[in-house]
Amino acid sequence: MTGKTSKCTKENVFKVAAVTTVILIILQFGVSSIFYQYYHPLAVLVSSKIAPVGKQNSSGEFVDIRDFIVSGQLRHKDRLGIASPSLNANASLPRKDEACPFIPPNLRGAVSVDKSIKSYDEIKANYPDLLPGGRWKPKDCVSRHRVAIIIPYRDREAHLKVFLQHMHKFLQDQQLDYGIYVIELAMPTKFNRAMLMNIGFVEALKLYDYQCFVFHDVDLIPEDERNIYSCPEQPRHMSAAVDTMGYRLPYEAIFGGVSALTKDQMKNVNGFSNKFFGWGGEDDDMHNRIVAKGYKIIRYPIKVARYKMLSHKKDKANPERMGLLYQGRKRFASDGLNSLKYKVNKVELRPLYTWVYVEINEEEVKKQLEKDHELAHRRQPRV
Repeated sequence: MTGKTSKCTKENVFKVAAVTTVILIILQFGVSSIFYQYYHPLAVLVSSKIAPVGKQNSSGEFVDIRDFIVSGQLRHKDRLGIASPSLNANASLPRKDEACPFIPPNLRGAVSVDKSIKSYDEIKANYPDLLPGGRWKPKDCVSRHRVAIIIPYRDREAHLKVFLQHMHKFLQDQQLDYGIYVIELAMPTKFNRAMLMNIGFVEALKLYDYQCFVFHDVDLIPEDERNIYSCPEQPRHMSAAVDTMGYRLPYEAIFGGVSALTKDQMKNVNGFSNKFFGWGGEDDDMHNRIVAKGYKIIRYPIKVARYKMLSHKKDKANPERMGLLYQGRKRFASDGLNSLKYKVNKVELRPLYTWVYVEINEEEVKKQLEKDHELAHRRQPRV
């Protein structure tokens, strides 16, 4: 009887010890989460019902922004060719030849959007350290990301002024080595957003060795500096939550508004299609190209990937967009960066941005599309 009692007592002790250990782990995790929520600039709380911490949900969002930023930048540190900083919180500030911290120290989190329209001179006065062409990089450390912001543009000067006033502060707080490129299409050609982004990619690389590219509509203004414009491990859809859409993702495959790709990713998918004149379709085509190459589109949490849309008149929809989308897969290898034809009229290193003024021959592009269709029809096996 005494032996049984002793055995039961030992089992109870082990059970109590196990339960106590579990409780202590839970308490430790809870305390650290609370501390991170209230005292860390990149704290983002997303419901645990969406997905476990550190993993992505069905929309490609990282549930904890820490995992997204640190994991992505850790994997990139070797290829960036810069020294890895100490993760010790008490470490001294980096030297000029050392990499900037993984997490930029001056992030403000959520920021307001000033929609007032200032003159270019007023905006430039706020950013005295800008280099010609709207270039900037940190002075006290080596940025981890060399980023080109590519803006397809025509007749949106008011929007551009609001964008520039907001974005230079936004990008500098993120310690990026960046340049802003405004790719303007000469009249009277119908607007071809995707082709202008291809042109911006090519022309920016002629001026600087960028690692990654953010393709950015001029009427979308980010509302949170934790939405880091860094080089993505996978193609990143940045503007997941736009105010005019109720800060909700409209549909799963969306890749429009603001998106980011590395130089290698952009080349691997052959860039955007050059065939979409008028509004719509080009982003869905790009989504299909990305998926076809085995990439996964990722997003920041909805609470971070928030944007204000500046009011504007809607462009006329492209009536051919659905047909182009349907036939898109057949053109992935032949329609894009490797078939890009355009004429550069001017390149100016303006104080706040680099202006690239280009001509596109719409008729030439359409004739090439007809040839592609004819060639594809000939290649179809006869029944």
